[in-house]
Amino acid sequence: MITMMETQAQQTEQGNYSSPQDSLSFSGEDNRSLPKLPAAKESESQWQQISRQILEFLNQLPEYLGSIFNNNKQGLITLVLILSALVTVKVAIALLDAVNGVPLLQPIFELIGIFYSLWFAFRYLLKFESRQELSQKFNSFKQQSLG
Repeated sequence: MITMMETQAQQTEQGNYSSPQDSLSFSGEDNRSLPKLPAAKESESQWQQISRQILEFLNQLPEYLGSIFNNNKQGLITLVLILSALVTVKVAIALLDAVNGVPLLQPIFELIGIFYSLWFAFRYLLKFESRQELSQKFNSFKQQSLG
């Protein structure tokens, strides 16, 4: 509840900021105790200024983004590659979890891995000549990959 003194204080504060021509009043007998409102012209001009600034910013936004991309092209490409690698790893893990959820597939894949490891050890790791052959294959693959 606003007391009479607070209303009069508001009137004097508002009276200092606006002229009688710029204020609106209600028609009636007891309009002296009502606070005066500023005219709508001022708030419209403020809204127009704010909307003009927003429109200018939105018009210049493509130029800003283009300059940011041109200035930081290598860093942004690196960031995109890292994020895509993380997504790929997440998808691969989800796929392996789905395969492991199927009954009997996990033990079959484990047996295949064990048999391949045994075959690789007997084929390339037992004899000196086969180890040299493996080393030559590895070096040729490395040369082809790295250049």
